[in-house]
Amino acid sequence: MNRSDATRDHRLCVEGESPTLSVIVPVFNEAATLHELLNRVLAAPYDKQVIVVNDGSTDESPQILKHWQSVASVEVLQHVRNQGKGAAIRTGVERALGHVVIVQDADLELNPAAYPDLIAPLLADEADFVIGSRFRGRNRSPLLHRWGVLLLNLALRWIYGTRLTDEACCYKALRTETLRSMNLQCERFEFCPEVVAKASRMQLRIQEVPVEYHPRTSAEGKKLRLRDGASALATLWRWRHWTPGMPSSITSVTPSEQSTDGDAPPSELTATGGESKLRMMFGVAGADHREGPAL
Repeated sequence: MNRSDATRDHRLCVEGESPTLSVIVPVFNEAATLHELLNRVLAAPYDKQVIVVNDGSTDESPQILKHWQSVASVEVLQHVRNQGKGAAIRTGVERALGHVVIVQDADLELNPAAYPDLIAPLLADEADFVIGSRFRGRNRSPLLHRWGVLLLNLALRWIYGTRLTDEACCYKALRTETLRSMNLQCERFEFCPEVVAKASRMQLRIQEVPVEYHPRTSAEGKKLRLRDGASALATLWRWRHWTPGMPSSITSVTPSEQSTDGDAPPSELTATGGESKLRMMFGVAGADHREGPAL
């Protein structure tokens, strides 16, 4: 089935007025790229709901988003204080109306023009979960980043038996009800390892598709740090015994929560066993996500 056929078939199966796609855009201090990114998201194929979660930005992002509040297909949500990327994604998931969810970073490292490639396997019932792979497409990543992703891929294969080339790619697409059933608890950058771990435990059919990647530097706003790689390993380990329906150990995100602290709060998750040791070894717990060398 080619891309246009998949699109036509999906339009036939959509019921009611729900959009095909919900795009969740977590934002923290992305004024330099935010406007252009949202233009590209809206220009991408598919009827869509765009959910922008401003996660306590202290730059010009809130002012830019005021312009977008008048756009019918864009919903702007606010976290008064910075709670972390994972918390912003969970806020977006709660408001998603589309049949399929995609998470889109507010930088320009990944191009929304790739949406059809991500959605087509779901619409053709060839996969339950589609992940973009920066290592199957054009990739200018620095060597340290490549080694970090390789380590996560190896850990994923060892713990879950799941083979991927890019566990850490932001582009992940799956049906909204499937994502909600995972009962996400991520707060910062744990979204990718948590959703992949739980998809593996659910034995979802996972497919990777090539995506083009244009990495930015820490000077350009890159926020991911080495310690976040250690946190990702701890997250993969944590969910190794998870089963659907397990109770949550974290409360829902409260967008109106007030705080004078501009940083994401330390994780409230209870670390046990190997996860606790990993966190202590790499100094993950409570670490500011903007410190340390960038991946």
